[in-house]
Amino acid sequence: MTVASSWIDGAQVLTGGAEHVVVNPATGETVAEMALAQPADVDAAVASARAALRDWSGATPAERSAVLAKLAKLADEATDLFIAEEVAQCGKPVRLAREFDVPGSVDNIDFFAGAARHLEGKASAEYSGDHTSSIRREAVGVVATITPWNYPLQMAVWKVIPALAAGCSVVIKPAEITPLTTLTLARLATEAGLPDGVFNVLTGAGGDVGTALAGHADVDMVTFTGSTAVGRRVMLAAAAHGHRTQLELGGKAPFVVFDDADLDAAIQGAVAGSLINTGQDCTAATRAIVAQDLYDDFVAGVAELMGKIVVGDPHDPDTDLGPLITSAHRNKVAGMVSRAPGEGGRVVTGGVAPEGPGSFYRPTLIADVSESSEVWREEIFGPVLVARAFTDDDDAIRQANDTVYGLAASAWTRDVYRAQRASREIHAGCVWINDHIPIISEMPHGGFGASGFGKDMSQYSLEEYLSIKHVMSDITGVADKAWHRTVFTQR
Repeated sequence: MTVASSWIDGAQVLTGGAEHVVVNPATGETVAEMALAQPADVDAAVASARAALRDWSGATPAERSAVLAKLAKLADEATDLFIAEEVAQCGKPVRLAREFDVPGSVDNIDFFAGAARHLEGKASAEYSGDHTSSIRREAVGVVATITPWNYPLQMAVWKVIPALAAGCSVVIKPAEITPLTTLTLARLATEAGLPDGVFNVLTGAGGDVGTALAGHADVDMVTFTGSTAVGRRVMLAAAAHGHRTQLELGGKAPFVVFDDADLDAAIQGAVAGSLINTGQDCTAATRAIVAQDLYDDFVAGVAELMGKIVVGDPHDPDTDLGPLITSAHRNKVAGMVSRAPGEGGRVVTGGVAPEGPGSFYRPTLIADVSESSEVWREEIFGPVLVARAFTDDDDAIRQANDTVYGLAASAWTRDVYRAQRASREIHAGCVWINDHIPIISEMPHGGFGASGFGKDMSQYSLEEYLSIKHVMSDITGVADKAWHRTVFTQR
């Protein structure tokens, strides 16, 4: 049965686009059938958001906060539904959905319910001596957002909720292969009291609906999470109208292990950090840069632990690693791994797809890679960790920074000075010390360079969706201002 693919003006909408099937990547079975949105539907969704903007942006912070607080409660009560939809459409291991994706998303909604009431700015004062200056923070306007398939619920929350807290209205295009939790989130937002038109969802293809949305003349801001290549196309479409943009793009995170590190902790962290979400995470540990003295033991330890990872049915709570999102993506990952030996890499473990249905791929470690190799430089986006040694601290920092990306990194050391140096000198939006991956609602997420710009999560994310207005009021009542003499002689 064909189900509604979009949510416009507070209601489900069955669009007239091509038939589309959402597939479970673990089994190949159909999860949902829907008709995709078309570029014409973008006009309707944006018009709905524009019409709803004035009242929502004019609501008090307390009123917006109350709606988001109710949404957080409803989302928490819908935990089992969100988990079921994430596992079905993404193939996520149920443990990951239950312990990370869904509770993290609920917490993020709850955080922004509070943040909506805390707008910060410079104190009002007479900075010029004869005027009072004050700062207003106002909603940017209609926000167009495009989210990826790897964390559908989290990415929708990271983009939509701070925009709503700021008083913006939103049109979101989730990845068409994983739209279910975004549609559920929109429905719950309406149940929470969000006015119709403030939160709209279009399930459509990126090439037509995504491009039309990013380049729509009547949106005010475009925010995108996804690959660097697509992000650049989104920014180009947005540039036609000078839209504000915020981009969270690809990554190639260095995982630097100094010679004084706790080796067991580093091995555990490398496996967990490289395999989370089957490695389909832009902050995943992908480049292990290890002190020469520890290198062989690190490689052996990671290979041993990867060999114990349980790959299988994502509904089974004992499963550690689910499938890749599609068979085409698995083929892309497998192709990169297969080419690595030709560039000097050594496949220590993994490098194969298990037999049977689903787009599964074994945890893979490639050692001794060259700095020019494809697997060292390009984002693989799969359960693959590559490793090479470094000679001294300068070489470690150099290798960490030898990338166009700058989203995340980690440094493993017991030396506080080494840790401080790594946090200063590694060029990334987040540097973890003796850990890799944890995130928290109160702290920002976002990168440098080819990893994009701007922040998700935290009060810094709220800033993305607010415009700053300076209001300057004369306090003298004098008609002849002193500065007028720079223009004309006073008479």
